[in-house]
Amino acid sequence: MKAVSYRGPADLRVVRKDDPRIEHPNDVILSVTAAGICGSDLHLYRGLIPDTRVGHTFGHEFTGIVEEVGPSVRNLRRGDRVVVPFNISCGSCYFCQRDLFSQCANSNPNSELACGVFGYSHTTGGYDGAQAEYVRVPFADVGPMKIPDDVSDDDALMLADIFPTGYQGAEMGEIKPGETVVVFGCGPVGLFAQKSAWLLGAGRVIAVDHVDYRLDFAREYTCAETVNFREVDDIVMCLKEMTGGIGPDVCIDAVGLEADGSTMHTFLGMRTKLQGGAATVIGWAIDAVRKGGNVSIIGVYGPPWNLIPIGTAMNKNLTLRMGQCNVKRYMPHLLEHIREGRVDAQGIISHRLPLDLAPEGYRMFAGKQDGCTKVVLYPGRMAEA
Repeated sequence: MKAVSYRGPADLRVVRKDDPRIEHPNDVILSVTAAGICGSDLHLYRGLIPDTRVGHTFGHEFTGIVEEVGPSVRNLRRGDRVVVPFNISCGSCYFCQRDLFSQCANSNPNSELACGVFGYSHTTGGYDGAQAEYVRVPFADVGPMKIPDDVSDDDALMLADIFPTGYQGAEMGEIKPGETVVVFGCGPVGLFAQKSAWLLGAGRVIAVDHVDYRLDFAREYTCAETVNFREVDDIVMCLKEMTGGIGPDVCIDAVGLEADGSTMHTFLGMRTKLQGGAATVIGWAIDAVRKGGNVSIIGVYGPPWNLIPIGTAMNKNLTLRMGQCNVKRYMPHLLEHIREGRVDAQGIISHRLPLDLAPEGYRMFAGKQDGCTKVVLYPGRMAEA
């Protein structure tokens, strides 16, 4: 089969690899119909995730058609069209039984930090991803959700990660009706966090970024107010001034470890690797949010530690919530938002490419070129116009 292959930082190639096979009775093999390039894939692409091995295939957002079924699989049959959560979850461990699917104890048992994840290095189990013609899906009775006939692959694809992640970010903010929510980041997850803030009753949504076309898109797609942090003297003071001197009720970090805006954090987190990424936005969120407010962190950070103003958070009586998304928990609910027309999920897609052009898609997304907001790859067929 054709598949994306990692060769080193900023070096991806499309190569021939062996087709995946059934390895356990509860596996299925999917023919991949659509695979997204996620913002967190860029951390892998740039060589920032430990134990990303040469030859690894990326891709944790995908839809597909069931081609082969393991003998113990009961819920799927050949020909079913499905969307698969990025977390690989067993469905039966202590954590899965409590809907903490991102903390599954059995899909990556050698790690205390992460469950199994498709296409996200050997730190998350070494499972090959779906930027390929075929992919093996373990625990197939647990993760995959059948796609209704009236829902397109492009819409369903957003349920694999970015829509649930944005929604969980807004949910963890415990937004009350009429509250002001600031979302740092206008990438795909940030856009869905902004959409979700409205769904959960926000009275005002403010989006912060520094790329003009992303801010323009946020105004159009999510109806958020926007601030370019490079165009103000101090983003924290700007947000306080916009909220009557008090600060927003909720701040959501949808940026993560590659944040711009602080020379110190960039040096420590990106250049010297002395902390687990540039924690710039966490500091902004803690400083900007009102006293007694909520900070929600869905941007990806690495261990072992980060420089953040925890003393400020404590003395302001803040609530901090964070975590990898428990995707399976949200998929049915968010599917209904799509089916009812409340969210145009595929509306964030800016570029549709065949699998052979995956390296170009990564370069464009990483470089913020050509108005790129979301790239989707289509193995086995030409991209739509």
